[in-house]
Amino acid sequence: MKMNLIKTALLATAAALSFSAQAADDTIKVGVLHSLSGTMAISETTLKDTVLMLIEEQNKKGGVLGKKLEAVVVDPASNWPLFAEKASELIDKNKVSVVFGCWTSVSRKSVLPVFEKSNSLLFYPVQYEGEESSKNVIYTGAAPNQQAIPAVDYLMKDLKVKRWVLEGTDYVYPRTTNKILEAYLKAKGVKAEDIIVNYTPFGFSDWQSEVSKIKAFGSAGKKTAVVSTINGDANVPFYKELGNQKISAEDIPVVAFSVGEEELSGIDTKPLVGHLAAWNYFESVKSPANTAFIKAWQTYIKNPKRTTNDPMEATYIGFNLWVKAVEKAGTTDTTKVIDTLPGLEVPNLTGGTAKLLPNHHITKPVYIGEIKEDGQFETVWQTKAEVPGDAWSDFLDGSKDLESDWVALKCGNYNTKLKKCSN
Repeated sequence: MKMNLIKTALLATAAALSFSAQAADDTIKVGVLHSLSGTMAISETTLKDTVLMLIEEQNKKGGVLGKKLEAVVVDPASNWPLFAEKASELIDKNKVSVVFGCWTSVSRKSVLPVFEKSNSLLFYPVQYEGEESSKNVIYTGAAPNQQAIPAVDYLMKDLKVKRWVLEGTDYVYPRTTNKILEAYLKAKGVKAEDIIVNYTPFGFSDWQSEVSKIKAFGSAGKKTAVVSTINGDANVPFYKELGNQKISAEDIPVVAFSVGEEELSGIDTKPLVGHLAAWNYFESVKSPANTAFIKAWQTYIKNPKRTTNDPMEATYIGFNLWVKAVEKAGTTDTTKVIDTLPGLEVPNLTGGTAKLLPNHHITKPVYIGEIKEDGQFETVWQTKAEVPGDAWSDFLDGSKDLESDWVALKCGNYNTKLKKCSN
């Protein structure tokens, strides 16, 4: 009898394990790696919800390859080393097939070795500084030539700006972007004394003296503008202090690269009317695809007042590219999916098409918008067509000779002069 009980228990255990394995085989796990707490939660929580909405919609369509998608959500808590730990958890423990995540470049740099070592796939949905191209990362946010450079050109040509304040949060994205912009401005004839660069920590809130410096720099009789790479919740007190010191868009316009509808929804925008942001998507852009997306988002989140923003569109594009690649490859195998991705095209939300290039960046339109009282943006300038993302800057020594091509060259930093792949 004892032996029979043992056999029965073993059979039951085996059956349970078999059922568990079968259940696992019936789903495809999707990793979500966004800060749900800490200084970046103001921006990243929305992207977590966006991925969950897209997964829900895809499952209603029958999933992918006949399998349901299962989200695995982790919270790296705006802690940059923790991003790498959580990425490893998603890949090694949870066995996800793909990860959608990161906002700041420092978090992306933190997880990059994890994805490359494990040959896993990350879709990165936020504008960044360029100077990178990994086989294991798909960059659906803007490169500098799709945001920063066009914004500076607009300020120069349309607003006749002569003096420049490059104001950023102290980490890799602002520092590298401003290095590119300094080189670009000087190449355009701007003198060194007409450029100041300043950095503040994440979560910085005491903006009174910093804004006073900006005001003083702009009082020299030359048209002055602020190019802002301030990130996260530091934007709220920054814009509040601009209002406190009565710095209007007519006096010193601010063009931001990290402030969208979500960030503006939490502050009084009346003093900020006319200040600018450069993105590749605005909620206010009219298109059938955007109307449908906004409706789906507000229905999913159960809030008719919730806004959409640019990184949400980049997440939407990346998710649809991944689904299309998996279905075309007939597998979630990372190597095969990566090989399938270049050349694929999916609709964006502004009425055009996003194409994935051999350098793992996409084509994107560029929009510059003025802040309105309702926290939306009125487009004041846009490109005539989508702009191909450039992984390496044309304005930095050591970068202008580099080319990224994961299809023909199988290299992220091929030196066109030396005819050599550095990695």
